[in-house]
Amino acid sequence: MTPDSSNTQGQFLIAMPSLAESFFDHALIFMLEHDEDGAMGLIINQPLDISVDEVLSQVGDGYPGDRYPQPVMCGGPVEPQRGFVLHHTRHDHPWQGELPLQQGLSVTASNDILEALAQGQPIGDFLLALGYCGWGPGQLEQELADNAWLTVAADAEVMFNTAADKRLDAVARTLGIRYEQLTSSSGHA
Repeated sequence: MTPDSSNTQGQFLIAMPSLAESFFDHALIFMLEHDEDGAMGLIINQPLDISVDEVLSQVGDGYPGDRYPQPVMCGGPVEPQRGFVLHHTRHDHPWQGELPLQQGLSVTASNDILEALAQGQPIGDFLLALGYCGWGPGQLEQELADNAWLTVAADAEVMFNTAADKRLDAVARTLGIRYEQLTSSSGHA
């Protein structure tokens, strides 16, 4: 089934080769929101040189610093100091500022979820990103029409259980291709 490119919420965007000279070179973005006011997503395959443990050490006093060695993702160029936790929705424990998404996922940008992680409270699979990608009204729709992005159904398995450097190829394989096979003149799958 072809994803709806007029509303990419809950989908992946794959950066096409035409974006090779930009911030979005080889980016895989999970889309959080997309409506008439614009769109917002998180890059999920560009690790920063900082671990989740390092971030949590700054949040919680006495954090042992050895629970989450995975890297923090560069979520995008907008507000790079702002953190976002992408996680499975827990109906038994909603977080402050939690935004429920599709497919049983949520994104939370409040400190309570970081404090819970620092205190050792299990929250399940998660991905921590700093910054986000944002588009104004009609901007993403135009970029999609210009073949700057390929839309693909999102898969939580890829987000949470695939190494960051393997995520783009894993998503491309769901289309039966390798990322290197894409060209700037490709259409939408």
